[in-house]
Parts: sequence; C-alpha cells; structure tokens
Amino acid sequence: MKPFQTQRQELVEQLRKQGIQQERVLEAIGAVQREAFVPWDAKDLAYQNSPVPIANEQTISQPYIVALMAEALNLQAADRVLDIGTGSGYAAAILSRLCSAVYTVERFKDLAESAERRLIDGGFNNVFVRHGDGTQGWPEHAPFDAIAVAAGTPNAPTPLLDQLAIGGRMVIPIGQRDSQKLVLITKQSEDHFEKRNICGVRFVPLVDESSS
Repeated sequence: MKPFQTQRQELVEQLRKQGIQQERVLEAIGAVQREAFVPWDAKDLAYQNSPVPIANEQTISQPYIVALMAEALNLQAADRVLDIGTGSGYAAAILSRLCSAVYTVERFKDLAESAERRLIDGGFNNVFVRHGDGTQGWPEHAPFDAIAVAAGTPNAPTPLLDQLAIGGRMVIPIGQRDSQKLVLITKQSEDHFEKRNICGVRFVPLVDESSS
C-alpha cells in the first residue's frame, strides 16, 4: 500500500480534476490525515474518494463532497462555523483549517466523544464538540458566518437559519433521502434567503430529537 501522504496528494489531484478550485480547500484536504478519522479496520479505504461507514449506521462523507461543501461556503480566516453532524470529525477538521473556529454538534454521544478525542489528538484546537440535537444548532455561540449540515432534511431547520449571520452561508442537503440536492443558502436579511442548488447528493437523515 502506498504511504498515506502519497495517497493524500493523489486525492488532492483527483479533487482538482473533479472541479475543486479553491487552493485553500485543496491544501486542507492535503494536510488533514483522513486515516485518523476512519475506523481502524478501514484504514485502507481512507483515501478512496467515497464514503466510509462508521458507528451507529453513519458514514464519513466522501472527500469530494466535504471539499465541495467547504468550497461553497467560501470561508474566510476570521469566520466562525457551525458544523452539524460531526460523525468522525473529519469534515470539522477540514473546516478548522479554513476559519477561526468550528462548533460541531453530533447527536450520538459515542461519536461525539470519539470525534472530540481524535480532534484533540490531532491538534485541532479551534474545534469545539457538543453532543446534542443538530437541528437546534448551538445558539450560545450564534451568529455563525457559515453552517455546514452533513445530513439530509426536507427543509432547512428554522433554528439554523436563525443562527446564521446576515450575509452568512449554509450548505445543506434538502429533499427526501433518494432525491436530495445540496443547497447553498445565503442569508440576505432576517427574512430573506437566496438559495442555489449545487448538485444531487445522498446523506443520512437529519433527525429532530425534539419530535422523536
């Protein structure tokens, strides 16, 4: 098997050919060790451009989708980001290299705890992990300049829209599980949002714990 560093750089070039253009995003993909965020028995899958199953019937997202979402958010160094659906912590790690702070929420306690350990061990000191209902966001730290949602929902949850700063961007999979679109939502004012479809995707459902 090729060294992980070599596989990482090959992945970067693959993403470049797939249309990822922001050099900062590509540099983040090339810097974050994805093998640290996949299960130990799936290390050989770390740099395949595909999702990898993790605990609780969840997945670590395909690198292309992680990069696409990060690029769509057009993050600046001073931005504060809310990340919904921590999973293994990989996407939060990527985002953390593009902004000042990432607040990430995971509904499964064991995933939140293991992601937090990985992020601490990896030196991602600007990522803060919370176990909770992602549909409710993290109001104590709002407003956010950007929100990344790694789970599909028929409509963007109102609390997340409320926690987005004016001029802020959200990327979120909208639609039923078999017909989701990755959507970029830009908050123009308190009651006006612009939406743009990016591409078709397939994510696990975003679960509203308050209604379950």
